[in-house]
Amino acid sequence: MSILCGVPILECVYCLGCARWLWKKCLYSAGHESENWGLATAEEFAPVPRLCRLILSVYEDDLRNPLWAPPGGYGINPDWVVVKRTYEDTGGCAAPYMIYLDHDNADVVLAIRGLNLAKESDYAVLLDNKLGQTKFDGGYVHNGLLKAAKWVFDTECELLRDLVEMNPDYRLTFAGHSLGAGIVSLIVMHAVQNRDRLGNIERKRIRCFAMAPARCVSLNLAVRYADVINSIVLQDDFLPRTTTVLEDVYKSIFCLPCLLCLMCLKDTCTLEEKMLKDPTRLYAPGRLYHIVERKPFRIGRFPPVVRTAVPVDGRFEHLVLSCNATSDHAIIWLERESQRALDLMLEKDRIMEIPAQQRMQRQESLAREHNEEYEAALRRAVALEIPQAAYSSSYGTFAEVEKGEGSGSSSGARSSLLSFKRMRERWDNFIERLFDVDESGRMVFKKSST
Repeated sequence: MSILCGVPILECVYCLGCARWLWKKCLYSAGHESENWGLATAEEFAPVPRLCRLILSVYEDDLRNPLWAPPGGYGINPDWVVVKRTYEDTGGCAAPYMIYLDHDNADVVLAIRGLNLAKESDYAVLLDNKLGQTKFDGGYVHNGLLKAAKWVFDTECELLRDLVEMNPDYRLTFAGHSLGAGIVSLIVMHAVQNRDRLGNIERKRIRCFAMAPARCVSLNLAVRYADVINSIVLQDDFLPRTTTVLEDVYKSIFCLPCLLCLMCLKDTCTLEEKMLKDPTRLYAPGRLYHIVERKPFRIGRFPPVVRTAVPVDGRFEHLVLSCNATSDHAIIWLERESQRALDLMLEKDRIMEIPAQQRMQRQESLAREHNEEYEAALRRAVALEIPQAAYSSSYGTFAEVEKGEGSGSSSGARSSLLSFKRMRERWDNFIERLFDVDESGRMVFKKSST
């Protein structure tokens, strides 16, 4: 009888927990995750729209007669396509991809398309994983994506080495969307570990742009490879936030309320410190770029703003209750909004009329700034006692800068990270207060109001 009397109490506790979770979710918006991040510049964000269009072109059967080209076309030369692999070529080991020699931008690009809902082989790659199943370079990675990444690398490494050696001034860029984003992220990590198979290419010439990636690496690897991997997330995209094992998601399609109840209890009862110290928990890889275009309790889309950081905690930890959670994952919307954001950045630079010399200085300061952020993230990971996290000043691709006294506290590292990014924002605000744009588009001093 005493046990039966306790059942209503347990039901009340469960209902209160669910109500608290739902209240937090209703007030939570994707913009909160990156509100303290710095703004991205046009120089660092410029490749994103172009690579989105290149990924979209992989979907085409005939690039000379495209059927799904975005407005303005793909912007590629079909004669520069080195190789294009289909599902028949990959045998289901990986998604279709293309190697493109971009002479206009001095790039050797390997682009992989996203998940094909009609292909069982793509599901097999995505669902081939269990937490803690596969170790890599002192951390954990997604097992199925690592297998696909190794297959692509082993198949194309000789071709990529020849292209890199024939074009010594070109960068080696990997780009992918969704499933392909996870594959290229792990290709880059595998390539960095095996640079001898690519003609001993310098690490700083390798980079990756993962569009709407799946969570595929543990936290220590996500931070350590932030100098070569860039993840781009559009507002409320669900996939970089999906912490539930993907296999359980697909098994629960016909019992979604059961899954939501379990997620509810897990979200409410799990402490953030426990999540951070779980070595098998997977995250979106590398440096994060968050495109924010909607505001809470507002209707419609606003001019997109791109924020960037190398966060350790608060790394897209929560799903967002939004009707755009799935549409924001689409590569078409990602290409469109990233191009809008880049156009706004370029327009702002044009209005400010930045001289060429100052542009070069800004690029150098951007490299130093990224180095500061990268090292601050490594120090914070060590301070938070992230499993397998280690700080090494020589790790990374940017030029070394002078260190301060010791590693400092975690709060000091985080504050320096934020203050450095805010310096640029304050300078832009200062310019806007002093200058106006006349009818001809030139900047003139504001007239004092009397």
